[in-house]
Amino acid sequence: MVTLAVIGAGLRGLGYARRALASGQARVVAVAEPDPYRRESLAVEHGVPAENVFADWRELLAGARLADAVIVATQDRMHLEPAVRAAELGYHILLEKPMAPTQGEAAAIAEAAQRHGVMLAVCHVMRYTPYTRTLKALIDKGRIGQVMNIQHLEQVGWWHQAHSFVRGNWRSEATSAPMLLAKACHDLDWIVHLKGALPERVSSFGNLVHFRPESRPAGAADRCLDCPIERTCPYSARRVYLDCLGDPAKEFWPLSAVTTDHTEAGVLEALRDGPYGRCVYACDNDVVDTQVVTMEFADGTSATCTVTAFAALEHRKTRVFGTHGSIEGDGVLLRVHDFLTDEISVIDTRSGADASAATGHGGGDEALMDAFVEAVARDDPTLVLSSGAESLATHRVVWAAERARHSGTVIPL
Repeated sequence: MVTLAVIGAGLRGLGYARRALASGQARVVAVAEPDPYRRESLAVEHGVPAENVFADWRELLAGARLADAVIVATQDRMHLEPAVRAAELGYHILLEKPMAPTQGEAAAIAEAAQRHGVMLAVCHVMRYTPYTRTLKALIDKGRIGQVMNIQHLEQVGWWHQAHSFVRGNWRSEATSAPMLLAKACHDLDWIVHLKGALPERVSSFGNLVHFRPESRPAGAADRCLDCPIERTCPYSARRVYLDCLGDPAKEFWPLSAVTTDHTEAGVLEALRDGPYGRCVYACDNDVVDTQVVTMEFADGTSATCTVTAFAALEHRKTRVFGTHGSIEGDGVLLRVHDFLTDEISVIDTRSGADASAATGHGGGDEALMDAFVEAVARDDPTLVLSSGAESLATHRVVWAAERARHSGTVIPL
């Protein structure tokens, strides 16, 4: 059985650990987490011995290797040091995306894994869903001929944007990363995966348009619990988080990011003083709420990716246009149009209907974890759908898009 150490026992680390336990193919034998509640909760749930429970990842990685592999699920800006040290000790690494906030740090992680001969699997969970596997197979088999254009839409979700990117941990580029890197490195990686090639040129437009003081409604208070117009606001923290109570998936995410006390009184107490109770127009956020990326490939074809807060939190929507047909997908169903016969067929990929982190991103979280554990067990890196080098390459597309957005130019790769 594969043994795992978990560095970062937040929602992502906990989710992967639980999948490892449920699969019966791996077990968690060590954990490092600064928050005492999260640290002890994971340790108890997985039966981690007391001597392998640490408040700091440096303690876990200070001595001999404690496990076959490590899950690095710390905050974005805390990936570099534990990942590099884990590679030096010979741990195979499951690294939460994004790899790191800067290209230099991400390159250092990839280089360390290669130099020490360990597997580095970045959590590009979208590659692993039944939906993606089916769509990719159709394209690779030539079902629609040469792919000429891909149109991709990432619907962040109005309340998800408010939760994570206005009130939450990913609201600021200085403390986390640009929105495109933090949320949509998934999407650009996925487009490259479908196309089977990296783009040669990238452009991008995006801004923080709505979640600003200038958009604040007249009479709005600084906190939702004090606001006289809260009931008319779609971003009401009171409504968003109280509505999670009684739903196990929503209590796991997003509510557990707000409070561990899943009662009405506990939620209201957290909203009274905590960051998640703030008015979305009175926060310290600076990341974009809408962005468009355009990519051109060496064969003259193109792709676009739109990331927007102003939609329901649903599966990504994608259209793939080819010379012999087209495919329209909604994350579960694929509608395939054959130009020769002018017939349309619908394929049900049986991916989960819910695209959110609460239920594992349409099956992607579970499939990624299973693939990583099997790769470690068999010592076969080909079971992981993207190597560290490949993930670094698609991350570079994100950084190129950000340079294009800030400079107003087209950036060559």
